[in-house]
Formats: sequence, structure tokens, C-alpha cells
Amino acid sequence: MDGISDIRIVGIDAKRPPIIRKEPYIDIYFELSHKVPKNWAEDFNTLLAKQPFSATIRVDEGLYIETWVKSPDDIPANFALLKAKVAQCTEQYIAKIALKQGLRDAENAAVGQGQGEQGRLNAILAELDFNP
Repeated sequence: MDGISDIRIVGIDAKRPPIIRKEPYIDIYFELSHKVPKNWAEDFNTLLAKQPFSATIRVDEGLYIETWVKSPDDIPANFALLKAKVAQCTEQYIAKIALKQGLRDAENAAVGQGQGEQGRLNAILAELDFNP
């Protein structure tokens, strides 16, 4: 199974290829390597909220980046931006998870060092030797 750190853009959605139309823009649907968690998609959408070209991931779907450009010449720059934002979003997401885990560990340590009967019980349990 792929993990969060493996998320990357792997291609264009074969069912929705970019097409030149009379409208002054081209819709592009970039496919991700695997479905992303809802929180990751929300973070990505927030990162891209103030970019020249909008780009979003449907939170419930989590598999395609939907974006647009004005001309075919804009595609390489937009793609480079999206690749960088995918990497940035992944780094931030992993950092959030690590922070939450650190807070959880700190809370558990605080409970373990607690006073009163719970603290005494925790200390006794910590000293048990389960080795043969």
C-alpha cells in the first residue's frame, strides 16, 4: 500500500483529456498516484487557494487535481507549481501527524507521572518485569 509520502502526480485523467475549445481556457485533470485522505485534500485546496490558476481536489474523491490554464504554453508552469504544492502539502501533513503524535506522547507521559492513586498504579505497572 502506498503511503502519504508516496503521493505524486502520475498523469492526466484518461477519461478527461485536455481539449482546445472556443472558451479561453483549457481544463486539465491531473491524476494522483493514489487516493489522498480528506484532510490532505483540504490542506492542498487551502495551499492553492490564492494561485493565478485555481486547482482543487474533490475532498470526497481525492484522486484528481482539477485545474485550468489559458493556453497550452501555461501547462508546464502550472504543472511545476502543482508538483511543488503536492510535495509541500505532503511535508505539512506529515509534520501535523508528528506534532499530534508528540502531543499525545506528552499527554501520556503526564498521565504516567500523575499524582494520587493513578500515579501510584502507573508507577507499579511500569516497574513490572515481564522477562522470563
